Amino acid sequence: MKTVNIKIDGRPYEVDASMTILMAARRCGYEIPTLCSFHHGTCNKGSCRVCLVEVKGARGLVASCVYPVSEGMEIKVSSPLAVRARRTSVELLLSNHATNCQACSKNGHCELLHVAKLVGAREGRFKGEKTKTFYDDVTPSIVRDTSKCILCGRCIERCKQAHGNGVLGFINRGFDTVVGPAGNISFAESPCLMCGQCVSVCPTGALMAKSDMDKVDAAMDAGKHVVVQTAPAVRAALGEMFGMPIGTPVTGKMVNALHHLGFAKVYDTDFGADLTIMEEATELVGRIKNGGVLPMITSCSPGWINYCETYYPDLLPNLSSCKSPHQMQGAIIKSYYAKQNGLDPKDVFVVSIMPCTAKKYEKDRPQMEHDGVRDVDAVLTTVELGDMIARSGLKFNRLEDREYDHDLMGEYSGAGVIFGVTGGVMEAALRTAYYWLEGKEREPVQFTEVRGLEGIREASLTMGGLTLNVAMASGMANARVLLDQIREGKSKYHFIEIMCCPGGCVNGGGQPPVRRCFLPNEEVNIMDTYIAKRAAALYSEDERQVVRQSHNNTQIQALYKQFLGEPNSHLAHELLHTTYAPRAPFRVKKKEGGQGA
Repeated sequence: MKTVNIKIDGRPYEVDASMTILMAARRCGYEIPTLCSFHHGTCNKGSCRVCLVEVKGARGLVASCVYPVSEGMEIKVSSPLAVRARRTSVELLLSNHATNCQACSKNGHCELLHVAKLVGAREGRFKGEKTKTFYDDVTPSIVRDTSKCILCGRCIERCKQAHGNGVLGFINRGFDTVVGPAGNISFAESPCLMCGQCVSVCPTGALMAKSDMDKVDAAMDAGKHVVVQTAPAVRAALGEMFGMPIGTPVTGKMVNALHHLGFAKVYDTDFGADLTIMEEATELVGRIKNGGVLPMITSCSPGWINYCETYYPDLLPNLSSCKSPHQMQGAIIKSYYAKQNGLDPKDVFVVSIMPCTAKKYEKDRPQMEHDGVRDVDAVLTTVELGDMIARSGLKFNRLEDREYDHDLMGEYSGAGVIFGVTGGVMEAALRTAYYWLEGKEREPVQFTEVRGLEGIREASLTMGGLTLNVAMASGMANARVLLDQIREGKSKYHFIEIMCCPGGCVNGGGQPPVRRCFLPNEEVNIMDTYIAKRAAALYSEDERQVVRQSHNNTQIQALYKQFLGEPNSHLAHELLHTTYAPRAPFRVKKKEGGQGA
């Protein structure tokens, strides 16, 4: 590794020659504020001008996020000129920014407010006309409010990096510039996947998940029987909302909080994940043995489903017909659970706590109902759950651990837990497929061959006399490689797992935001840090489970014996399976001004 010698505020340091000034300064213990950088001190825009520093010999101040270090460089971070310049940059951003901070759902997590405090920005120093506002809340998933946008470009870059998509971009020029889909249309008219990756990196409230908290409140006020289920990735991230280290598993505290909030039953979506494996593994084995369409591709990620319906509709027959776990569990709650408890399904209100904004869109798909009853009525993100707990007055960190309700669907396996990380659905399916093909459990139970956080991974496994070629991809930019192989007739795989968000659901758009500015001394890619630590939390919980294969879940066995019959039965197909169609975007008129629909 080549190094260079530099000075920061007169003090000598030896740093990696490939670093920017921002990276080097952070490594040396300086907190230079920034709003357009969200990785490890790197940025390809330099647009926010909040990280300005002095460099001896340079003409004027430089943006430290894009300026490389060099031998003998002398940098001034703390000089009066640099301090004033950074403060002025923030004050200029605030001058064109909505000031309704108390009403903003990003309050408490807003990086602009954090940086404003850091630089000592003065309120109202610059006053005048503001850029015309565009407000879009048409989709069930994402709200765009340009009055809060600082034009940092993070969302644009994140969409490109994660999915290879250019859904978002800079529109117009100069003072009229805004960020939005081409033509400044609504997200509902665009090919947006609703995944929320843009939301997860937005430093302000310009992009936010659309809240369902009012729906949940209304259902409880109306006396509905409100049942809640939580996705596996939620437990790995919720603690971050309350100051806990990244990846702290908080299952017991979360369950206790949900009971305090008044839900009639608190269940784990891992039960639905086990149910998904029973249906999906059966479907896979059937396709392999009976000459069905291969490779079969998983269908648990609604962002991925949106992508396939939009860009690869010719490959829809390759998708598993299984609904996602929370939709399956919602369907079972509205049928089996309601029947067992003497409830009218129309009086049962199902709430899913998800790490994903696309789940909000998924619940409204016309296929997600049975006999006119929706499978799931409301979806809250991890962030919304954190806000719900905070407003209740509960001291989350002080809550004792409590277990999920155990009746009917309270049991879950370790296989269900790992659904939240890339490769987890694949591994869970393989654990059960192996048993069905070999007639015995695999020892050790883990399929470490399919684990990892690389964008594309593959493995070749032998079971039941068959050689099973599998692949995993997360992020649509990576998935595209595998999908093009299928289109070209060059795919060697039998089974492919695809997750929309890089790293899987642990990195979903509804998770607590990736907050670069609050972790100035992190020495690796901060997004990778979040993904890896949250994934580790799920794998550790899998290892703690007594039952680690979906088919050994005794309540799943009872569900089939007492209600569904067998996997892929007629009733199972009615309740647990779905159909797909080429995606036709909504046609809506874009809205202007500060009012939502």
